[in-house]
Amino acid sequence: MQMRIGGRDVAAADDRWMAVLNPATGDVVDHVPEGTIYEVDDAVRAADAAHPWWASRTARERGSVLLRGASLVRERHRDISRILTMEQGKPLRESIDEVRGFANVLEYFAGIAGTFSGEYIGLGTAGDAIVTREPLGVCGAIIPWNMPALLMSWKVAPALLAGNTVVLKPASRTPLAVSILARTLEEAGLPPSVLNVVTGKGDIVGEAIVRHPGIRKVSFTGNVETGLRVRELAAGSLKEITLELGGSDPMIVWKDADIDSAVAGAVRGRFYNAGQTCTAVKRLFVHEAIETEFLRRLHAAVEALAVGNGLDEGIDMGPLCGTTQRDEIKRVMDDFKRKGEGTILTGGEPLRGPLFDRGSFFAPTVVTDVHPESALLKKEVFGPVLPVMRVHDLDIAIEHANETTYGLGASIWTRDISIAREVFSRVQAGVVWVNRHLTLPPEIPFGGVKSSGVGRENGSQALLSYTRTKSLYVGR
Repeated sequence: MQMRIGGRDVAAADDRWMAVLNPATGDVVDHVPEGTIYEVDDAVRAADAAHPWWASRTARERGSVLLRGASLVRERHRDISRILTMEQGKPLRESIDEVRGFANVLEYFAGIAGTFSGEYIGLGTAGDAIVTREPLGVCGAIIPWNMPALLMSWKVAPALLAGNTVVLKPASRTPLAVSILARTLEEAGLPPSVLNVVTGKGDIVGEAIVRHPGIRKVSFTGNVETGLRVRELAAGSLKEITLELGGSDPMIVWKDADIDSAVAGAVRGRFYNAGQTCTAVKRLFVHEAIETEFLRRLHAAVEALAVGNGLDEGIDMGPLCGTTQRDEIKRVMDDFKRKGEGTILTGGEPLRGPLFDRGSFFAPTVVTDVHPESALLKKEVFGPVLPVMRVHDLDIAIEHANETTYGLGASIWTRDISIAREVFSRVQAGVVWVNRHLTLPPEIPFGGVKSSGVGRENGSQALLSYTRTKSLYVGR
């Protein structure tokens, strides 16, 4: 596997390579070049040279390339999904959903290409004005390992449709599917150098992208600490930024909720992708009137989850994406046990045995009677651990929901529209679901408040964020 710069495959300047490991087995899947600041500079120069021609195409012409790319991805989605599962670990059906989601996002932005227009302002006897939107130029995109294909589309599709060129850094753990998707877009007609993929380590390649004076915007998805570093570095050259920095999403299950539906939503919302999703259900608050029955059904549903290699049939949850992630979740749970902050209903340990010892597996975990000050309720836990807390009052539930530095998503499960409206108006989050969680169609702007980041991805807002206005004033 090579970096894709200037429409050609290249290796790192000093021929250094990084191994990509299968987190289910520890086996090497492939190797990619370990890029440096020199490859980033080459990519920016190539993207800058390609920009004038790409920007001169109409939005409909650019959208047609995205549409052809989506079609090719749909034709090849099973092969791409298999690679994604091998490098990331998630069950194959989840990888298929994600790769199809990539195509769906491209189709959405291609579909709104015709709405990308300027504005006429009549000023009476003072004249007339036209406000147009121009692309920013070369944009940088830095994506994480948890949802690499989908998050690639969230950044690349609006940037390209707006007329920008892109330098993209995938996570060092999951560069393979991203590189295949970039090549597929070129096969669909994307000109060489319009999209350039540079593989490598975040503190080298990622930082070089953020620092580079030729890049006018950076969109980053990752943890808060790195996001703050991105903001600091980008400020030096007045780059525009979009930061999506994770969340600690609350799920409130009210006393009138459909229990089976809420249990299914909690299981999918927490254990999808082994809990490694920024908008996963990370804190569950259930009304005391239904807590006993809810926990009984939740316990049964979680223990029924089939955990294993994502390539195997019938798997509900794969491994965590590497030993570092597994060991971090173990550390969190060891600390929870040591402090006696609640009761483990199921799970709580890495999985052991012939099927698991070579991989990064952790048991799906549910804990109850969680102490309000526990780290499970205060911080983002990026793994398959679901803390459950009993509540008796909506004000208290909302208060607990807001007791975090994050504000990405939240959900309320109820049949009462007034309860849903109350939660929507008072919970501090960028997205609030009613009787569902996780679903993120590309039509809906997505982003958070507080430490969850700045800016929005998806929807027309994302497209506009990759442009700047330019005004023409004609006097009379």
